[in-house]
Amino acid sequence: MSNDHRAELDRHFAWFEGKMPPRLAKFIGWVRQPSSRLVRIPLAILLILGGIFSFLPVLGLWMLPLGLILIAQDLPFLQGPMARLLGWIERKWLERRAAKRAS
Repeated sequence: MSNDHRAELDRHFAWFEGKMPPRLAKFIGWVRQPSSRLVRIPLAILLILGGIFSFLPVLGLWMLPLGLILIAQDLPFLQGPMARLLGWIERKWLERRAAKRAS
């Protein structure tokens, strides 16, 4: 089951990387590689902390889900919930895009 969630996370990451500017997509792709684990985990923790302290200037709530998604690469118990969250975000994105085109 965990491999299914990991594959689903990889699919969602690939979809999101396709929507990002090339330099940012390349960085996210590098951070997701197994060899980047020593960078990914501290970065994820910093993003989670930044999201928790989103009431401060410069930091934002957007940091919390990004940090959780990154750390889910290394914590199997988070892979299922994060895969479902990314699926929900992707569905909403596509629905909103379809609604824009229809109007």
